[in-house]
Amino acid sequence: QVQLVQSGGGLVQAGGSLRLACAASGRTVSRYAMGWFRQAPGKERQFVATINWKGDGTIYANSVKGRFTVSRDNAKNTMYLQMNGLKPEDKAVYYCATAVLPAIAAGNYDYWGQGTQVTVSA
Repeated sequence: QVQLVQSGGGLVQAGGSLRLACAASGRTVSRYAMGWFRQAPGKERQFVATINWKGDGTIYANSVKGRFTVSRDNAKNTMYLQMNGLKPEDKAVYYCATAVLPAIAAGNYDYWGQGTQVTVSA
């Protein structure tokens, strides 16, 4: 079993930055891909970014490319999402998750974090 505990998030003005963290416990996730998704009210869960187990391969949604950076520290069993240039449309609950391989579809992920709210004011 893997437990993913998220931290970070909060309220920021448009153009500001936030960093999310996703810490794994229960089993090392250093050999697993990890990803970030988000879900706005009334909308489906949306892919944001994913990173391979080594941390040298990433995929981003077009909507966040160039603004968000996903990274991981396997020694700490933790993945991060640095979010810069935040826009009001980035407002959502953000979730982290693990997968065997980097993937865009949420169905490929097995363990999920509890979610953390990100709110961006105009």
